[in-house]
Amino acid sequence: MKKKFKSIKVKLYHKLINNKLIYDNKPLNRYKNSVNIIPNMSLTKKQNLLSLLKDKIKSIRNCELKKNATNLVFSDGNALAKIMIIGEGPGANEDKEGKPFVGRAGKLLDKMLESIKLNRKNVYISNVVNFRPPENRKPTEEEIIRYLPFLEKHIEIINPKILLLLGSTALNAIIGNELVISKARGKWINKKIGNIETSVIASFHPAFLMRQPDQKKFAWEDLKMIRKKISEFKINLNGK
Repeated sequence: MKKKFKSIKVKLYHKLINNKLIYDNKPLNRYKNSVNIIPNMSLTKKQNLLSLLKDKIKSIRNCELKKNATNLVFSDGNALAKIMIIGEGPGANEDKEGKPFVGRAGKLLDKMLESIKLNRKNVYISNVVNFRPPENRKPTEEEIIRYLPFLEKHIEIINPKILLLLGSTALNAIIGNELVISKARGKWINKKIGNIETSVIASFHPAFLMRQPDQKKFAWEDLKMIRKKISEFKINLNGK
């Protein structure tokens, strides 16, 4: 699986360089180098960079996800937050409203956040892919790789101190597919993404927890680890 993932990634990289999957007239790597991410960026600066990123995603070409979706689902929450959450991809409710985690899984996520005194005013939420996969299927490896440069840039702009990956799709996209979510969850990983470094932890996706409620006890352990890390980092939950 690892070799297959790398093979697809190399092929798509060469397509990107050859301008076959480019979303405007500039190569993707030139876009990545055009934005200088600085610590403690102002809200206005972040909003401008996020707007630019959103426009880049909107202009994507020849994407089956985009063709079958109603709305681009970009993000929700506080752009100044030091805690960022990455899910898998939009579902039907998210596609309709244009926001991540607004369906049943979203309500459970809200309760999980409330249990450690967090809410959408002091976290920032996005997904691996920004358009709903048909019939709520998982994004394919090719789709994950195609959207990965956007996701990495998204994380780089937000520059979180804590990055929570919900589910195997987010785990595989950011960390790799060497471990399954049941083995990778509950462990801190220091990860460099673009020009920033962050503390990453994976946990179960709320949709999985609704299907397997007996796993909630493990998600609670992960949440307690996040609460402890917030205290260690002395994170201001007002996001300033």
